[in-house]
Amino acid sequence: MSFPDIETISRTTNPLMVEELSYDTETMNNEFNHLFDSLTDEQRRVYNEIMNALVDKKGGVFFVYGYGGTGKTYLWKTLSASIRAKGDVMLNVASSGIASLLLEGGRTTHSRFLIPINLTEDSICPVKGNTDVYELLKQTSLIIWDEAPMIHKHAFEALDKTLNDVMNGDSANTFEALFGGKVVVFGGDFRQILPVVTNGTRSECANACINSSYIWSKCKVLKLTKNMRLRVGCRSSDVENIKEFADRLLDIGQGTLGGPNDGESVIDIPDDLLILNSVDPIGDLIRFVYPDILDRFNELTYFQDRALLAPLNEVVQEINERMLALFPGDEVQYLSSDSLAESEDVSDAVDP
Repeated sequence: MSFPDIETISRTTNPLMVEELSYDTETMNNEFNHLFDSLTDEQRRVYNEIMNALVDKKGGVFFVYGYGGTGKTYLWKTLSASIRAKGDVMLNVASSGIASLLLEGGRTTHSRFLIPINLTEDSICPVKGNTDVYELLKQTSLIIWDEAPMIHKHAFEALDKTLNDVMNGDSANTFEALFGGKVVVFGGDFRQILPVVTNGTRSECANACINSSYIWSKCKVLKLTKNMRLRVGCRSSDVENIKEFADRLLDIGQGTLGGPNDGESVIDIPDDLLILNSVDPIGDLIRFVYPDILDRFNELTYFQDRALLAPLNEVVQEINERMLALFPGDEVQYLSSDSLAESEDVSDAVDP
């Protein structure tokens, strides 16, 4: 196991700074060289745009817009390795816990920036001066925020006001740019999950998105359009079919398939994607996706290589129940509690 740079770490007792400065620069440099050589022309243009903003030290806000599979996470890894190879601090955050796991040193935005749960247009992150978080934000040169369209616009505005306070807290700084003059990169796809507004109308949900914020007018949109995920490991003879399938998914997501519509449309599904003349279509689908499941369910990679997706929770529940019924043995349900049972007498709960 490689050791952190003790000389660098000894300069600070801030555990957050220690964590961000503990990356081995040589390892990061080797990783960057490997990642950078594999960037597509499209990804490289986005990379150069962001790095030029860092070199100029004038700040900048970018939104990398691309649907799933266009290589956004790969780009985040390249940018992260580039900054950390120089020994500088950069923060990888995401709107959800699952997305943050895909990023090196990733955290959720609420955890990293102390963003309030109940947001208003006047909200600000409770970051006080001379604290660990304050020092971390002050030393950060780049922030990457993945899955940004999921979060209410007030969260971005709260971080903007907080970073302006942090950077202007030093009399030597007079930043007037967004986010205290730091380079901030957002990423995501507006076709996916948008901010949840309780009992909100369509217009209220749209108004909660980042592109309805004052930040958006100063945000430069960079696009990724090539689906890299579908082409990995495929034969050249299949490229055209894969492109046709990917384009069809995009047309459905953008609402352009089926002609003009007001949110509802009827589309034709190709025959090769349909289960025809079946008495039990869901059972046939399970057997197609999970062949020989009773003989192979103990294989480590069996469930990693296949999945069944459905748009409605009730369909997911039906599929799960049918698949669980296939396995041998008795079904057991384990219950959990999300609250503590407090004793009136502390001595009852704690042994002497």
